[in-house]
Amino acid sequence: MLTDIKIFKAALEQLEVDRGVPREKIIEAIEMALAAAYKKEYGKKDQIVRAHFDFEKGNARFEQVKIVVDESMIKSEEEIAEETRVREEKMLEAKEKGEEYREERREEEEISTVGKGEEVHRKVRFNPERHIMADEAKKIKKGVSLGEELVFPLEYKEEYGRIASQTAKQVIIQRIREAERESVFDEYKGKEGEVISGTVQRIENRSVFLDLGRATAILPFDEQVRGERYRIGERIKAYLLLVEKTARGTNMYLSRSHPRFLMKLFEIEVPEIANEVVEIKSVARESGSRSKVAVFSHDPNVDPVGSCVGQKGIRVGTIINELGGEKIDIIEWSEEPGAFIAHALSPARVLDVEMKESRKEAAVTVADDQLSLAIGRAGQNVRLAAKLTGWKIDIRSRQGESVAQADEEGTTNVEEASEAPKEAEQKSDTQKKVKAKEKKKDASLLQEASTKTEKESHEA
Repeated sequence: MLTDIKIFKAALEQLEVDRGVPREKIIEAIEMALAAAYKKEYGKKDQIVRAHFDFEKGNARFEQVKIVVDESMIKSEEEIAEETRVREEKMLEAKEKGEEYREERREEEEISTVGKGEEVHRKVRFNPERHIMADEAKKIKKGVSLGEELVFPLEYKEEYGRIASQTAKQVIIQRIREAERESVFDEYKGKEGEVISGTVQRIENRSVFLDLGRATAILPFDEQVRGERYRIGERIKAYLLLVEKTARGTNMYLSRSHPRFLMKLFEIEVPEIANEVVEIKSVARESGSRSKVAVFSHDPNVDPVGSCVGQKGIRVGTIINELGGEKIDIIEWSEEPGAFIAHALSPARVLDVEMKESRKEAAVTVADDQLSLAIGRAGQNVRLAAKLTGWKIDIRSRQGESVAQADEEGTTNVEEASEAPKEAEQKSDTQKKVKAKEKKKDASLLQEASTKTEKESHEA
């Protein structure tokens, strides 16, 4: 017997480790299974049977529970007759529609309703296996109150039939599965908003399913980085966006395009951010293409931009590799909006910033040869700068002409005039190349003429 208990304890401990289910939940499942088996084999249909399992000794005791009621809590014969009539009408109606009628059982509701010691709003149908009248209950226990539970010990049994054993098995499997789902939910709910790693399990309808070990998470197509390709068995990182509990288990949704994914990667790679010496003030991201990150140092001796870049760019390089080559601009945050906007438009050099603080609008003047840098491809640079700062930015030339606008929502308007400097630059470059070729050709002709003259002179 002692050996059996040791084996049983070892099995429970192994189950606790493998499934991540607390021991209390496992014992609770065993108690419910024992109670179900006892009721199936030796109890009556409407009895409330409970089991108490001793983990150390490996034995159990059983008890029957009855709830104390009085006449005011019991349905009268007329009420019972009315319920029967209504039930028969529903059965007839369901039969006419060709549907199956299922009567709702409210045993647990009865227990919880009358067990609160408060005023009872719903009467119950008296059942001697479940209820006990208050007068009789007072003979057993003095001072008993309505709704209180009285416990009656039941005879201990060791022999159970096949059906009872099968019932117990099903209860244990179901309860442990529910406990495991609860454990998985609690574990990953605490990780919501963090970066987790997983292995690509399968790809269905452009959604990627990642194996996290104890659970499977979904990386929807909308949360993937544009242009990325995933391979079965590949290990990737993602931001745990949402954890929700459903009837079928725990659903987890991941993201690799969320701006906070970029922030969390910086927290992992940059110790100064993890130690809160350097703070990420804001992030603007167009996943798969380019991002801007504004950082600020709480220590005047620590360079926030240098901390994020790392020696020889190793820190930011690791993040860029994780994001598949996405370009990242690291910008120093400033309390002065004008300076912050100027920094946000880098690599372009800003000449002047005129602000309307009441409307959070800024008119930024840049040199003509810097317009293309300030605007960016398809307005990307000014758009990210507007998102990063939260200001509406108007890019203007030296002549005061508005060539591009972007607001904090990401709406961009690029004027055709803004292409003129770019075209001028391209034209200028072409002219230079043509002139260089012409000079080279002239030099070649000159050298050829000189050689010819020398040859003629030598022959003479």
